[in-house]
Amino acid sequence: MILAITLIAGIVFLIAYFTYGGYLSKKFNLDKRAKTPAEELYDGIDYCPAHPAVLLGHHFASIAGAGPIVGPIAAGGLFGWLPVYLWVVVGSVFAGGVHDFGSIVASVRHKGLSIGEVVGNWVSERAKILFLCFTWLALILVIAVFLQLSADTFAQDSAVAFSGTLYIFLALIFGLVVYRFQFSLLYSSLVAIPIVLLAVYFGKNEIIQRSFSLSMESWRIILSIYILLASVLPVWLLLQPRDYLASFLLYFSVIVGAIGILLGGASFEVKLPVFTTFFPDKLTYLWPVLFVTVACGAVSGFHCMVASGTTSKQLRCETDAKVIGYGGMLLEGFVAIVALSCVMLAGSVPKEGPLVVFGEGFAKFAGLLNINPDLGKSMGLLAVNSFILTTLDTATRLARYQLQELSRMRMDRFTATIISVACALALVYFRTGNEPAWKLIWPIFGASNQLVAGIALLGIMVWVAKGLKKGYLFVMIPMVFMIVTTIGALSILGYSNFISHRYLLVFISATLAFLALLLIYEVAKVFRKVGRS
Repeated sequence: MILAITLIAGIVFLIAYFTYGGYLSKKFNLDKRAKTPAEELYDGIDYCPAHPAVLLGHHFASIAGAGPIVGPIAAGGLFGWLPVYLWVVVGSVFAGGVHDFGSIVASVRHKGLSIGEVVGNWVSERAKILFLCFTWLALILVIAVFLQLSADTFAQDSAVAFSGTLYIFLALIFGLVVYRFQFSLLYSSLVAIPIVLLAVYFGKNEIIQRSFSLSMESWRIILSIYILLASVLPVWLLLQPRDYLASFLLYFSVIVGAIGILLGGASFEVKLPVFTTFFPDKLTYLWPVLFVTVACGAVSGFHCMVASGTTSKQLRCETDAKVIGYGGMLLEGFVAIVALSCVMLAGSVPKEGPLVVFGEGFAKFAGLLNINPDLGKSMGLLAVNSFILTTLDTATRLARYQLQELSRMRMDRFTATIISVACALALVYFRTGNEPAWKLIWPIFGASNQLVAGIALLGIMVWVAKGLKKGYLFVMIPMVFMIVTTIGALSILGYSNFISHRYLLVFISATLAFLALLLIYEVAKVFRKVGRS
């Protein structure tokens, strides 16, 4: 069964890339000869053309994180494997792919600025401010949470801490060698990538273990300094090469998982039910909870922030947007399928969480390639932890972009970065009772993230209708589904938190739902004007 569903998903994604991806390319009027903002506005810091292989590595590493692994495994444990599988395949092709691809192209056509600028240009200035405020706050929460997760992981596992540090210094050397000394990307990659893949093996050395054994608080300070620097340094020096090199860990995990499934998928025992129930408990329903939980495995609002933030400023050719935006989303969908296969083998999600399920499942796939299961498990977990760090530094840069756009570019990059990191640290250090502030707010993130996806699709839809003057049904259908689903999820969350007396989360849920309705009203006014003209 695992072999069959993995092959089907892979074939569907491959066909979709050439057919639906080609259809979207025509809808967006991609022009290979058009000058992109990376060339037109080149500054060597944020706007910098990148080879499509390097940019795909950055984009894929940034959007992935732990999302396509944690979400499908958690949802599979609740509802069984079939509903998750169907949503990952359908959602990646018709929702997430459209969202990511459209976000890149719309941003490129608006000087590489965010989807907030697209919303402001085609809807209203008020809608732009609402969107940018909301996405900036969401990014601050992401920075706070991923900073804490990275610090915890580094403190618990010195091998991961060593590997993460190695990536940073290796990326700096790689960036200088490729961009300043004009060495071949291929030959530089052939030297650097094996070092990255063997990092976990090196990290098991006793001397390294002792050297990188620091407290969580120490790692939190070190990582805070790192993301401050990563946000303001030129993209070619750190961001591009680090994410490019780190992406090979995820490519490696996908390849090992796929080969393992091909070799032994027909003989693996599937322990997870095909379908469990529509209602796992009193306030958990298949709709909308499944679609909010899977998130990055099918569609995620964080992707539009990456696509219209760092990625669009590095796109050297409009036609590269297809492989990076649409192809990157389909590749992430395949990661979600591999993650789902892991929980199908496990049968349930233990109290240790989805990452343990993925690590153990990956170890089984790696074992079929004669890779030691313990080493295989460490490599699988290292891939996930590497992307947590990647998401952390990308989110910091994105928060800086959002704040600069809110200030109409009057705020310099250093000030915007310091403010963003300081606010994230406030969420980490400020406590209510025994709980840090970020932990109190985090339960609402899943729904708020999907709301961003719905609003981004709303902005893309208006741009397609008014800017490109083309049919927009292909954007409207996933947009309506995502916004209705998110409002449903926020309603359930609001009620759940109300009966639990968590009134702060009730207020946030109500505010987010109101924001969505207000933006829909703004868009409706735009379309009424179009209808009258």
